[in-house]
Amino acid sequence: MVEYDIKKGWYKNIDGDLLEKMMKEVFGNASKKGDALVSSYGVLESITVRVVSKDKLEVVTSNKSGNMADGDIIDSKRKLNAFVEKATGFDAKARMKRAQAKAKSGEL
Repeated sequence: MVEYDIKKGWYKNIDGDLLEKMMKEVFGNASKKGDALVSSYGVLESITVRVVSKDKLEVVTSNKSGNMADGDIIDSKRKLNAFVEKATGFDAKARMKRAQAKAKSGEL
């Protein structure tokens, strides 16, 4: 499980059905399961996303078992990164910087 910060003021882009629509756009499928949204793509057997608060997004992934082609793994990782960027407003570099700052301050 990974918790991502949502950019200030960005929540309006994922509020209501917008997050589900975004998941369908990126992964091609999404369904509601309680308070979470579940999808799958490539080597990712399940991608479970839940809005924790207006500034936190929780993402849990599980991989398919067995041997997978490197290209499929890379493609799946890129799709997941693209989705997280669209959903949080932060690109991978910004997410890494925020995580490093939290680790330094002892928040992680």
